[in-house]
Amino acid sequence: MSQEIPIIEISRVSKRFGDKTALDDVSLSVRKGEFVTILGPSGCGKTTLLRLVAGFQTASEGVIRISGEDVTRTPPHKRPVNTVFQKYALFPHLNVYDNVAFGLKLKKVPKREVETRVKAALKMVGMTDYEYRDVDSLSGGQQQRVAIARAIVNEPEVLLLDEPLAALDLKMRKDMQMELKEMHKRLGITFVYVTHDQEEALTLSDTIVVMSEGRIQQIGTPTDIYNEPVNAFVADFIGESNILNGTMLRDKAVRFCDRDFECVDEGFGENVPVDVVIRPEDLYIFPLSDMAQLSGVVQTAIFKGVHYEMTVLCGRYELVVQDYHAFEPGTRVGLLVKPFDIHIMKKERVCNVFEGRMIDGGRVEFLGCVFPCPHVEGVEAGGEVRVEVDFDRVILLDNEEDGALTGEVRFILYKGDHYHLTVLSDWDEDVFVDTDDVWDDGDRVGIAIPPDAIRLIPR
Repeated sequence: MSQEIPIIEISRVSKRFGDKTALDDVSLSVRKGEFVTILGPSGCGKTTLLRLVAGFQTASEGVIRISGEDVTRTPPHKRPVNTVFQKYALFPHLNVYDNVAFGLKLKKVPKREVETRVKAALKMVGMTDYEYRDVDSLSGGQQQRVAIARAIVNEPEVLLLDEPLAALDLKMRKDMQMELKEMHKRLGITFVYVTHDQEEALTLSDTIVVMSEGRIQQIGTPTDIYNEPVNAFVADFIGESNILNGTMLRDKAVRFCDRDFECVDEGFGENVPVDVVIRPEDLYIFPLSDMAQLSGVVQTAIFKGVHYEMTVLCGRYELVVQDYHAFEPGTRVGLLVKPFDIHIMKKERVCNVFEGRMIDGGRVEFLGCVFPCPHVEGVEAGGEVRVEVDFDRVILLDNEEDGALTGEVRFILYKGDHYHLTVLSDWDEDVFVDTDDVWDDGDRVGIAIPPDAIRLIPR
């Protein structure tokens, strides 16, 4: 691929809708001819980012360049891009040929050239024999091909695709994924593709951009994203993962599930808290024997079409295992994982940290509320303090009114023996909680923090 100026360069771009920040300081470069997929859950900002590149929305801050030219405020029709939407937006009163030719006719392209380019585009998407068909008579997959033909007939430098396969059934999605991949190779133009489907992203992409809460979490090849996730969100979102709390004992040695393991990671230090990621397919399961690193009892076994997915309870830790052979629930089994299949990640945080202000010797203000707290010597009323609260000392309550403040559960991560939650407080600041209780994404909760859970550090 070309190593020249990026075809798309997004620099420090933010987008706000009133008080809501949809994109927060996003930077991204796309090489010419690359297939880049922007991946993330609903509401993460991926479609907003695509619409900013297309010109349908304008960035609140930052710069967008295409082929080195600043297009941040350039209207859509003057940008060298075309967009294929989830809803194909075909004209029902026009046949296939006229739908594809529409943009060329608007530009007053000579009739003979229009005919040549439309037929070439239809051939490219395998719709040569459908020129004069009514679009309403076409299947979803055929309509999608027409939408792509309408986009590529204008010979854009960049093709933007906003979840174009979402409306198709599973088999049609799989077929169209392969066709899109082949089409990308034939056309040689840059594809920027938006989806929430991890498998789709892994199948299609040269590069994956993982997003959450308006920010880019990781950029890398499908192999890098899957095998070397940079944080717990990426590890959890891309495929199945066992994510466990661990302690890096020293280089190439880690402790988790109450025992020590060899690994290949280095440079984390000694006796440092870490997150440990093991993919379910990397755990070997067998009848219990002396070679087992972990022993446990099978809780569930579900056939997934190609493999069986089993949960195994090893002491207090529940692990997900995938294997071609099933072990029935109740069976005692051994588990083994090889050193290079243990992935170590630096913890993003080890406790909650808030900015606070002392009200008096026994009260502190943070998260917009006043909490009773232990007495701190040498801090006067009005003095600034750093407030630390361990994850497992935050209490979530069903009744919002019972909490000192309220919030909404935004992200749930199972850590083998407990849940790690991200709760967005109504003070618009995240509170992280370790709990054995089961909550759902979107639950409204009250938040309480006991006085003896608050550690204060003078600033």
